[in-house]
Amino acid sequence: MTPNVNSIYISREKLEDLKKELEHLKSSKRKEIAESLEFAKSLGDLSENAEYSQAREDQAKTEDRILQIEETLKSAIVITKHHSSTIEVGSVVVVEKDGNETKKKYQIVGSEESNMKENKISNHSPLGQALFGKKKGDKVSFKTPTGVTNYKIVEIE
Repeated sequence: MTPNVNSIYISREKLEDLKKELEHLKSSKRKEIAESLEFAKSLGDLSENAEYSQAREDQAKTEDRILQIEETLKSAIVITKHHSSTIEVGSVVVVEKDGNETKKKYQIVGSEESNMKENKISNHSPLGQALFGKKKGDKVSFKTPTGVTNYKIVEIE
C-alpha cells in the first residue's frame, strides 16, 4: 500500500458495518420516514405542521447519510493488519512526547473509525499526518492550538 494521506481507509469490519447501515437506511429507515411523512400530511396545513417539518428533516439527513456511505464504499481502501517498518493506516505506533517519558500507543485508522477513547487516531489528524510514512526512531513535529508538539517513534507494531 503506497502511503497516501488523502485516501479513505477502512477496516474489513468497518466495511461490513457500513454495508449493514446502508441496507438499513435504504430499506427500514426510508420506509419509516415515508410513513411519518404520510401521517404528517394527514394532519393538514403543512406550513405550520411540526411533524411534517421534522419528517422532511429526517428524510434529508437519511439521504445525506446514504450518499456519504455510498461514496465511502466506492472509494475506500480496505486495510488489513500486517507488520511494516513504515507507519501506514493499520499500524499500531508507540510514541514518546518530548520531555515526557510516558509512552502512548495509537492505532492509525481512516477517519471513519477514529476514536480517541480507543486510541485510534485518523490518518488525517495532525498526529496521524505527522506519523504517516515514518519509521521507528524518527522524530515528528506538528502544530497544536498550544504550539508545536514533538514525538519520537519508539515502536511500530
